[in-house]
Amino acid sequence: MKNIDIIDILTNGKDYEGKSVVVAGWARTARDSKTMAFVALNDGTSLKHLQIVIDKAKFDGAELSKCLKNGASLLVNGTVVPAMNQGDYEINAESIELLGDCPQDYPLQKKYHSLEFLRTIPHLRVRTNTFNAMLRVRSKLSFAIHRFFQENGYTYIHTPIITGSDCEGAGEIFHVTTHGCASAKLSKDEAEYMATDFFKRKAGLTVSGQLEGEVAAMAMGKIYTFGPTFRAENSNTPRHAAEFWQVEPEVAFAKLPDIINIAESMIKYIIKAVLDECPEEIAFFEKAFESGLRAKLTAVVESEFKVLDYTEAIEILKKSGEKFVYPVEWGLDLQSEHERYITEKVFNKPVFVINYPKHIKSFYMKQNDDGKTVAATDLLVPGVGEIIGCSEREADYDKLKQAMVERNMNLDDYVGYMDLRKYGSVPHSGFGLGLERIMMYVTGISNIRDVQLYARTTGDLM
Repeated sequence: MKNIDIIDILTNGKDYEGKSVVVAGWARTARDSKTMAFVALNDGTSLKHLQIVIDKAKFDGAELSKCLKNGASLLVNGTVVPAMNQGDYEINAESIELLGDCPQDYPLQKKYHSLEFLRTIPHLRVRTNTFNAMLRVRSKLSFAIHRFFQENGYTYIHTPIITGSDCEGAGEIFHVTTHGCASAKLSKDEAEYMATDFFKRKAGLTVSGQLEGEVAAMAMGKIYTFGPTFRAENSNTPRHAAEFWQVEPEVAFAKLPDIINIAESMIKYIIKAVLDECPEEIAFFEKAFESGLRAKLTAVVESEFKVLDYTEAIEILKKSGEKFVYPVEWGLDLQSEHERYITEKVFNKPVFVINYPKHIKSFYMKQNDDGKTVAATDLLVPGVGEIIGCSEREADYDKLKQAMVERNMNLDDYVGYMDLRKYGSVPHSGFGLGLERIMMYVTGISNIRDVQLYARTTGDLM
């Protein structure tokens, strides 16, 4: 007999009432009394557990004791009956097969485990309620992203993971090479090193699919990429990871106001999807991590986002009377404390800050007529700060070249990208949303290491 998903019984228990079923899962907790035993069984399909009721008189005591262990995997055959809690269902066990024993040194015993401790056992932490719920929300959120773009006529593009450019010009990339440590001496002679390497030139893991995405948008009109990106930032903050997932749409014939509208629509769409499809998980996160989480997310869906000029943002911060750790001056980038003040204390909703100074933004952003700023925006949200980086791309060949020269970039690495401005250039825009950042926002989990299956941070490769 095929085993039934536990969520199906929990959701549609009335359809199974009185029927014999087979379920499989892991024992989250086990209670033993003189005549009866109880196992909370979970198979990963639901945050809630299914209670298995065991009449000990029907089982061999020695064999049954092996099943009454936290972490043991079980196959249970029994009858679905109403539970004492009205509306719930449980199973009266007729037979139990031990699929996998679990010794007493199992680290996930019935007690509180800190997130710091759970990071030391990433291979087991997914069996906790926190990570079980997180992964389900991450799955629903990812699918909602795809659904939004597919419903709006975008083409999904797979951009290269191995690339010859670092996109942002910051150089914080993981290098890819076929040379091992034994070839380290070749590093003294770069020409010799490259001549014997696989690609015959420097290569690295992608920090963004944007540049390749623009290539596709110049033919397909509306595209998006969604995949892993890598940043070799030696940063040990709760908001940075060396490997994360990013969605990046690129839209031809779109200027900055157009892409702002698209970004706002997407954020509202995917958050509403999580609210609708993960009510139990949101309730759990609200209780465990952030009081008022559902109200916060609902407000985002129902609010009209604010658009604020960078220069005005600086003036607001200067007049705030707040003692910020980082200085507030025109020409300096906004820090998290500034972003949160604007979103939480001033507007109490998401804010698009536009028209940043060009020297603090990337080379590819369209230069405004004032010669000082670029048509760029960051979406700031209460509780987190920036979650989206967005801009209209520079469509003028000469201006793009000038920006690259000013940054001492190697133009030979960007010939194809610059050709897009020579052959049928059009206004176009795009943005990047880090999946882990939006995951932190919708779950209330404050550390990026806890919204990934395996976190990739400096010194951590478990």
